[in-house]
Amino acid sequence: MARQPAGSPGQPSRASQPAQPGRRRPAASPRADPARRVALDVLRATRERGTYANLLLPALLRERGLTGRDAALATELCYGTLRGLGTYDAVIAACSARGLDRIDPPVLDVLRLGTHQLLATRVGAHAAVATSVDLAKQAAGPGPAGFVNAILRRVASRDLAAWIDAVAPSRAADPVGHLSIRYSHPRWIVTAFSESLGEDPATGLTETEAVLAASSARPLVTLCAVPGLASQAELVAGGAETARWSPLGGYLGGGDPGAITAVREGRAAVQDEASQLAALALTRVEVGAPDRRWLDLCAGPGGKARLLAGLAATAGARLAAADARPHRARLVQAATAASRAAGVVVADGTVPAWRPGSFDRVLADVPCSGLGALRRRPEARWRKSPADVAGLGGLQRDLLASAIGAAHPGGVIAYVTCSPHVAETRAVVDDVLRGRPDVTALDAPAVLAEVPDLACPAPAGKYAQFWPHRHGTDAIFLALLQRRPGAAGSS
Repeated sequence: MARQPAGSPGQPSRASQPAQPGRRRPAASPRADPARRVALDVLRATRERGTYANLLLPALLRERGLTGRDAALATELCYGTLRGLGTYDAVIAACSARGLDRIDPPVLDVLRLGTHQLLATRVGAHAAVATSVDLAKQAAGPGPAGFVNAILRRVASRDLAAWIDAVAPSRAADPVGHLSIRYSHPRWIVTAFSESLGEDPATGLTETEAVLAASSARPLVTLCAVPGLASQAELVAGGAETARWSPLGGYLGGGDPGAITAVREGRAAVQDEASQLAALALTRVEVGAPDRRWLDLCAGPGGKARLLAGLAATAGARLAAADARPHRARLVQAATAASRAAGVVVADGTVPAWRPGSFDRVLADVPCSGLGALRRRPEARWRKSPADVAGLGGLQRDLLASAIGAAHPGGVIAYVTCSPHVAETRAVVDDVLRGRPDVTALDAPAVLAEVPDLACPAPAGKYAQFWPHRHGTDAIFLALLQRRPGAAGSS
């Protein structure tokens, strides 16, 4: 007869057997839960080391051998908790006699994971509380177990809607504060989005609410075929859905992008659709002959450079891709390795290594706050501040001025940010153009006429702004500029 494992039907577990006289029963160790432990470790790394979840999580899943349902659970717990952090902290604060700053950070991370399970998943309340207590014991020892149990039982007493009603400011009295708690974004980001959309909190924040909701939703994986190496049809044949706007794009509902041959071979890659369209827009403006030299001014990590290299190859042009940091230049080298039309250099775009007026087309995809990609990097909303935005302004202006100087008269420049913040977008372009009478702002929404509702609010209607709630993309900004042929101007 086969021996049954301890605790199986027909044999009492060791824990259920009576203790022998004179011997103490050893304390039960917390149950191992690899999915929740991975999620907790990612939360801790984002908090302590500034790690990005989208880089660490896949590595931990591979390292610990999590696949299938365990990997899906870890992913949901990690990203869902990071997206809902502001709301969950408000709920936890309402349930605790201690301030959040008096809760040990590892224990607070456990409470956040448990609160997400209770308020935003189908995990049963008993399982969410019990596994969180076990996780707290693993992370911080047995001491906090009772505290975690008590807090999460209070959290479980209401659903998410009821908690928002209880902890968020009144929508009428404080619309920004209400949306901040309801959609888990810092107040300053709510204000920045409303300003970019042209909405006034005093008269209503309808679109602001829509973009906050979209920024908290899980994005689709979007693929881009490299022109000359792959096609949209090949992506669709491999299981992707045809993209709405980009002729090179495809949407992947789930699974590993590397399962598609073109992606695995480097002939296609993951790239947001608005990012694709910004690069395509640069190539649609007439610059006259010879149109042979293109520049990506700050190319790392290489997504747009990969696409531009493919477009350059099919147009008979060559792309120079520059980045000031060697490790990012190496990423660009890897991204463009399949193309023979790209050369990568380590160069500071603000101190040009090329002669002024050397290029027909110039992309300035400048460093920014990344507020347009909060769907993909939810922890960034808690890591960034208004000071970060202000601190980038000088560099953004210098890079745009350098990009303009690199273009010959008649050449076109694309200024791109993955942010809708006015201080990083319209304000930068307007400031630089005041000193450049030789440069004209083109009608970017007209160049991308297939995409509706791109124009920024007046008087900035010549600039294009993508939005997740309107277009299903990251909130990428695009200004297209052209140096006037024959006009005098500084370089």
